[in-house]
Amino acid sequence: MASTLFDIDGRVALVTGSSRGIGRAIADGLAEAGAIVVLNGVNAERLAETHADFVARFGADRVFARAFDVTDADAVAAGIAWVEETVGPLRILVNNAGVQHRVPMLDLDVADWERVLKTNLTSAFLVGREAARHMIPRGEGKIINIASVQTDLARPTIAPYTVSKGGIRNLTRAMTAEWAEHGLQINAIAPGYIHTEMTQNLVDDEKFNSWILGRTPAHRWGTIEDLVGPALWLAGDGSKFVNGQVVFIDGGMTVVV
Repeated sequence: MASTLFDIDGRVALVTGSSRGIGRAIADGLAEAGAIVVLNGVNAERLAETHADFVARFGADRVFARAFDVTDADAVAAGIAWVEETVGPLRILVNNAGVQHRVPMLDLDVADWERVLKTNLTSAFLVGREAARHMIPRGEGKIINIASVQTDLARPTIAPYTVSKGGIRNLTRAMTAEWAEHGLQINAIAPGYIHTEMTQNLVDDEKFNSWILGRTPAHRWGTIEDLVGPALWLAGDGSKFVNGQVVFIDGGMTVVV
């Protein structure tokens, strides 16, 4: 029974922004669990390097790569169509693509605000909608949106990121309201402070690092590996009646004051 509930062997999974960091780790975990993984990114060179590494470990018939801009509706439609026609019916989508921009709100350029919202939130809408157009007629599909502790919390200098991740929660709910009746499960994972190459400068900041360790009941940074298990649960049949939820993976940060 347990193996059936968590079995995703042979299911096609697309992970956006998966050439590095959290997206790459989740893609790796899905591939390890037997999924056929489609990697995605806008940096074609970095994506090719990640694809080559995955192919060496999992085989060319288990890993594919498609570079397209997740903020471009036409590119998204073409990308999802390619997955459906070339790889197979899309069963799992992880909306991971995102960017950060740190500057006080009074100094924030409107263009940077719009870029972060478009990359972090609008992309999840565009890719999720296109995936759903194929999933709904089949009566099944899993969409996992990547949120953040900033879905619930705010911190100075990252206003557009905070707003985008708050939006991810309600986008997840909106998708559930319209698509759950068609057999789709749409949920979100909300990582806490995860040690990646993108957060290395924060880890290296002694004051900030001490604050994180003190603010987190687990007294450590999260790792990208900490996110894989929850993603596998939401991707498999063990979560068939879980819908519209945000699962915080933050070492307890959001439950204490």
